[in-house]
Order: sequence, then C-alpha cells, then structure tokens
Amino acid sequence: MKSLIELAVRRRVSVLMSVLAVCAFGIVGYQRLALDLFPDISYPSLTVQTEFPDTAPQEVENLVTRPVEEAVGVLRGLTSIHSVSRAGVSEVTLEFDWDSDMDLLSMDVREKVDRLVLPEETEDPIVLRFDPSLDPIIRVALVGPDDLSAIRNIADKKVKQSFETVKGIAAAQIKGGLEEEIQIDVDQERLAALGIPLDRIAQVVGVSNVNLPGGSLRSVDSQFLIRTLNEFDDLAEIENLIIRQDEGAPVRLADVAEVYRGAKEREEITRVGGRECVQVDIFKEGDANTVAVARVTQEKLAEIRDDLPPGYELVTLFDQSLFIQQAIQEVRNAAL
Repeated sequence: MKSLIELAVRRRVSVLMSVLAVCAFGIVGYQRLALDLFPDISYPSLTVQTEFPDTAPQEVENLVTRPVEEAVGVLRGLTSIHSVSRAGVSEVTLEFDWDSDMDLLSMDVREKVDRLVLPEETEDPIVLRFDPSLDPIIRVALVGPDDLSAIRNIADKKVKQSFETVKGIAAAQIKGGLEEEIQIDVDQERLAALGIPLDRIAQVVGVSNVNLPGGSLRSVDSQFLIRTLNEFDDLAEIENLIIRQDEGAPVRLADVAEVYRGAKEREEITRVGGRECVQVDIFKEGDANTVAVARVTQEKLAEIRDDLPPGYELVTLFDQSLFIQQAIQEVRNAAL
C-alpha cells in the first residue's frame, strides 16, 4: 500500500491524467446513456381488464366499468383513475404513489374485484401490471363543454395533427368520443311501393363516391398520374343521386330516404375524473429518445392548450418519461 502511494506521488501527472480520463469517459457515457432502457423497478400502475363478449360500449361502461371504478376507487395511495370501455372489453387503469407497495396493492385490487357481482356473461377480471414498452409515451385527455362529436373533431384537427408534426413522434391515436359519418335512413315502405330493392341504394351510392388511381400517362418527356375523382362534397349531392329513371321522372335518393350527418356506432368510451372525454395516445418512433420526445411533446401541449376554445381542457393522463427520469434519479442517488 505504501509503495502504491509513493508511486502515485512520484508520477503525479500520470495519475492526474488517468483520473481526468476516467471522469471524461464517465461524463461522455452518462450523456450518451440510452434513456429508453428501463431498469427493473416496479411501476405504480395497474389495469383491471374485463371481457364482456358481444356487448356494446355503453352496456360495458354501465354494467362493468363503473362498478369496477367504484370498487377500486377507495384504495390508499391512488392518484388517478381512468377507463376505456370498448365493444366487449372494459379497461380501468389505476395509478398510485411511487412509494406504494405494488404487490400488496395488486392483492387488494384482486380482492375488491373478486367481490363484485358482474353479469354472468363477463369473463373473470384480470389485473395487469404496467409494461411501458407496449404503451404510448404520453396519454392526454381532451374534455370540454360541447358534445362528444365536437370534442372529437377538435381532438382530431387541433391535437392529433399538431402532435404528428413533432419530430420523433410516429403517430397519435384517438379514442372515444363520437366520430361523424353520413347516414342514410331509408323509408322501406316507400321503397317497396316503387319496387326498388334496398341493395340498389347501396350500389348507387357506392359507385357514385369513387376516388381510385387510374395509372399513368407517359409521353416523350413527361409523365402524368391519372386518378378517378368522383367524391361527394356535401349532403345535397347524395340526396340528388338518381336511384331509378322512370319515364322522364327520375327517382332520387331524397324521395325514398333521409340523408343526414350522424355518428358512427361507438366502439369504446373513455372517461377521466368521471367525465366522458376523448383520449389521444402518442407513440414515438422506434429509435427516438423517449425523454427528449416527451419534453418536446409537453412544449407542444402548452401551445395547444393556449389555442383551445374556451372551456376546453387538455389533461395529461400518463407520461412515460417520468418513469425514466425517476429511474435515472435512483441511479444518481445510488452513485452518491
């Protein structure tokens, strides 16, 4: 030991250079640390998944999702709860304090869920632990004073499209709300009186609303792409479709049906804090840095919030980067 100390004293410059080199490599290595590699820690989140086959989202919410939320909503350390009710499936996600004992909470959730009296057709609820590698990096919920169609429209036009312009984001997926569609309500008695089969309407509407590629046209020094464009621009065009031509008096769609803007059948229902909302899930590109993408996304969130109509609120439900930053902090604490 004494000889080692004497050697270090005699070769002070060499020792100093070695120490500086180790420190430099350590700093560079830390800066290049792959922030997407998750340490083996327990994430404070559980999901109760219940299958209810052949059931519409509204029934799933009323008969399964709400009872589950009421049963598990009294757990100690619970910080937030949100749910998704899709056709045949209920998912209730619970998030807890970081210092929570997740093994004990899993048993508590299982015990409370087992006591529930659910419809006989439901499968046994499954309690799932959180796996961040399969999840979007950020989940946000849009709530507002208008109907669910208007909220979803704003989520699509303002939120989703804004996120997809952010570098590192692969896609933004919308869940919940009401998605607009054009609906045709046929007067079957009138149709039968005219002797027109129902599938005739589907056929005419289908062939009249076309947008198909038609190949290309080449010349000596140029090339033109050809497309068949015949899409509807408004409801009047649909109403004026000729279903059948009778002796100078055409039968139009408006004569046998009502055409109006409606909403698609709901496949899932999302709620946050007891209020129905539209959820937007944000997925990063495969090689993107989760923390960096999440930081830029949060900045974009602030811009979107400032641009929302009065009464609207954009709530962050989940941010995967917080888990990573917590893990890095644990490494720092352990190193110190």
